[in-house]
Amino acid sequence: MLLFAIAVIFGVVVMPALRRRRERQDLERAAATADAMTRRPGPVSFDKADHAGHADTGHEGGLVPADQLDVRLPGPDDDLIAALEETQRTQDWRPVGKLLALTDEPELRWQRVQSLAGAASLELARHRATGQGTDAGWLRMWRAQEPEEAGGAELYAQFLVWEALRDGAAGERRVILEEAAAVCAEASRLAPADDPVPGIINLYAARGLGGRQDFDALWAGLAARAPQHMGAHIAAISYLSEQWHGSRADAEGFARAAAGAAGPGSLLPALPLFAVYNHLPDMQHSPGMFQGAVIGDAIEGAQFALNAAPADHPMAPHVRHLLLWFLVRAERYPEAAEQVRAVDGYVGAMPWVAGGEPVREYTAFRALAIARQ
Repeated sequence: MLLFAIAVIFGVVVMPALRRRRERQDLERAAATADAMTRRPGPVSFDKADHAGHADTGHEGGLVPADQLDVRLPGPDDDLIAALEETQRTQDWRPVGKLLALTDEPELRWQRVQSLAGAASLELARHRATGQGTDAGWLRMWRAQEPEEAGGAELYAQFLVWEALRDGAAGERRVILEEAAAVCAEASRLAPADDPVPGIINLYAARGLGGRQDFDALWAGLAARAPQHMGAHIAAISYLSEQWHGSRADAEGFARAAAGAAGPGSLLPALPLFAVYNHLPDMQHSPGMFQGAVIGDAIEGAQFALNAAPADHPMAPHVRHLLLWFLVRAERYPEAAEQVRAVDGYVGAMPWVAGGEPVREYTAFRALAIARQ
């Protein structure tokens, strides 16, 4: 009995602790390797035969240095960067306003609203922390000068959601989310009938305000506007997760149903990967778990979706970042390296932004993918 008890303790307590320690050491070594690689001159080779390469400065065929990784975006959008930087430099909202006015494609519009609102929230947070720089006054000015502009209302509503998530006090968070919901209603009135962005933002606001009973009505209105919208479905999965107002079964069932109803060229078959990610256990350190059937099927679904969808799909980088994370965890390094090739340079996506150090997290996984491919 004593030997049996020792064996149980070793298997349940000691072995998981050893796995956690080994994984932590692997990631720390990978992060250190990434830091060293990005400080060397010359290009980093993606060739399996040349892992002793060097980091690039022009990013052609190599890794983007850690200090040049963009935390604002999941993938490239030169028009957005140009408009945002002009607006932040001059504190004139018009460059951003013009960009959104010309952005009709629903997925791209949602992506740009998220990124611009996140950049405004980050701008304000840095100003509060340091007392330096600008305080996103351009967004308040936009709302004051053009209250009937749909883009300004959408952007301000999403900005309020980010601010609520950033605020630690529950009472303050609720007040901010209630304001966000009110602005969402206004944005919905101002936006074209087929614009799903106000509905998606409202789903995020309602997630922190209401209960499960609100979901059906919220989703019905949103699905009527954009039944194949990837961003809307990701928001719904979050709402239905056990962390908020549902369960793992709810979220995964919703994801599988949407994936099964996906149209040609849709990214919806990748949704089960997002549902699985939202319900990973706290102890997620065994590669065996990531090599099992459930996660394996979700990975295959995401890979299928990326192969079928247009290469420039605005939500594709979100899928690629999450897929990279899962592939490294599953020790499928050559496939992970393929995703690094596709997304390197940008870290403004889950799972990196879920922690406090998105650049460090990403560069650690990137180094593992490249070094072990």
